Amino acid sequence: MSIVKTAKKDRVPFGQKAAFGAGHLVLNLYPGALGFFMFFLLTAFGMDPFLAGLLGGLPRFFDAITDPIMGFISDNTSSKWGRRRPYIMVGGILSAITFVLLWQLDENNSSDYNFWYFLIMSMVFLIGNTMFATPLVGLGYEMTSDYNERTRLMAFSQTVGLLAWVIVPWFWVIIADPDIFSNQAEGVRTMAIYVGVACLLLGLLPAIFCRGIDASHMGNRKKLTFRTIFSNLKDLFISIKEAVKNKPFMKLCGATFLVFNGYQIVASFSFFIFVFYIFNGSYEATSTWPAWFSSIGALVSAFLVIPIVSKMAEKWGKKNAFIISTALSIVGYAMKWWAFTPDNIWISFVPIPLMSFGLGSLFTLMMSMTADVCDLDELVNGMPRKEGTFGALYWWVVKLGQGLALVLGGLVLKLIGFDGNAATQTVETLTKLRIADIIIPVVTAALAIWIMWKYGLSEDRAKDIKAQLEERRGVL
Repeated sequence: MSIVKTAKKDRVPFGQKAAFGAGHLVLNLYPGALGFFMFFLLTAFGMDPFLAGLLGGLPRFFDAITDPIMGFISDNTSSKWGRRRPYIMVGGILSAITFVLLWQLDENNSSDYNFWYFLIMSMVFLIGNTMFATPLVGLGYEMTSDYNERTRLMAFSQTVGLLAWVIVPWFWVIIADPDIFSNQAEGVRTMAIYVGVACLLLGLLPAIFCRGIDASHMGNRKKLTFRTIFSNLKDLFISIKEAVKNKPFMKLCGATFLVFNGYQIVASFSFFIFVFYIFNGSYEATSTWPAWFSSIGALVSAFLVIPIVSKMAEKWGKKNAFIISTALSIVGYAMKWWAFTPDNIWISFVPIPLMSFGLGSLFTLMMSMTADVCDLDELVNGMPRKEGTFGALYWWVVKLGQGLALVLGGLVLKLIGFDGNAATQTVETLTKLRIADIIIPVVTAALAIWIMWKYGLSEDRAKDIKAQLEERRGVL
């Protein structure tokens, strides 16, 4: 397939790409920091493991409700600042403030007090984060109508966003270092302030500099006010129903769920393999090797995999780029059986480039294809465009995968006989752990390829849809 040059009017200026990328850095920093900080609920604040698990799971149910509502609201908002940007601004400020407050726990308080404080503050934080994240994702879908420029925009934003995963593995090292903080609780409280301030400054950039579709050019839009918003809930369910009936979109959701969930289930397994298989149960000898493993993986995804995938998508189409990338990740996962060896620690880094094609390509391509799906939805169902609703539903699937992965990952560890309190693990347990670490992501990735094999929204089809839309309602 030949590469067609993008028209100047369809290109996203670098300044807007940078601002959108800054927003995605925030989208990754928050969950990354939350994931690493949650460990210290047990060690620094003495919380019961069951209660800590509830704090990880309960807010996700609340989040699943608010995302589609926020997407619908931003789809149907009209203001002189656009449909999305006012919410990004307010949500960015609210989420930064509440994230800092969320972690100002006192280790001298009772476990019950800290549990209820954290649970309530988590709900408030998630409201702010949803106000920021859902409109930001929708904004990205509408910043350009060009098939290939969408991929370039998402590739750039994902590259910037992945920098968060270079940084966050080192939070554990910094907080636990007695030469930096007097205790872990102080470290968590202080690092939360740094994260909150950084996310506040970065989160304001897309609200200020990015541009989306002017809602005044769109007809058939719901008139939303505080008085009428609840009466429009019926329209919200209609929007969700129309999105679910969109077959290409459901394929994207299914493939994302499989690839991301397969990775997340075994995400902690590499750490355990480092500790118990490569270093025979010695946390001291393990040292910072797992942090380096995670950081290098993120760097490879950001600066090697994503640029390659972007070019593949332009040359061979997004679907083919996804299938090739996912197949390469399967090879990388399989290589871990030979690469993870006590004989030479450096060999464990060899599969990283191939493994990185899985997640490195996933959100770059899937978010770009979701933008194409929004065009198809407008062609079939008319106005208003539903970038916010599609974005909310897509990320709901991602969050569902995260929550399910936490449960399934623990279940797998239990089934193979893993004992986190033991100094060493049996040979049988370690063998099963290494097999599960490979088989689970390989199977889910293969199923994702099968789902996407007959995905039909090609570049030619997307351009034909765009032409029909512009003929019908003009250029947005």
